Amino acid sequence: MHFDDSSGEPLFRQVANQLGEAIVAGTYREGDQVPSTTEISTAYRINPATVLKGMNLLVEQGLLEKRRGLGMFVTAGAQRRAKDARREAFLAESVPRFIDEAKRLGIAADELAAIITKGYRS
Repeated sequence: MHFDDSSGEPLFRQVANQLGEAIVAGTYREGDQVPSTTEISTAYRINPATVLKGMNLLVEQGLLEKRRGLGMFVTAGAQRRAKDARREAFLAESVPRFIDEAKRLGIAADELAAIITKGYRS
């Protein structure tokens, strides 16, 4: 994990995003325990309350569950839910910006489709 306090993105969101990405990538699988608040805060010199706030975002999203006295664990179906959420965000946010930029640059739809198809093949 890498945290950048000068990025403009709050650290708690960076914690949530990076743990969420690790779940999507399969680094943490269903039932796995994620690093504790203390482990993350000590390793990266982040306030434990900040780390906890990020982890609680993932609890609210149903990706992590708290087990009293044991820690935080990846929930069943978390990887699928995380991928679905990222897919929806990508389609709703990134793709429209991508298309708008292609239009501004004069790239025709068929040319853009060919570029995307070529990218999938390589």
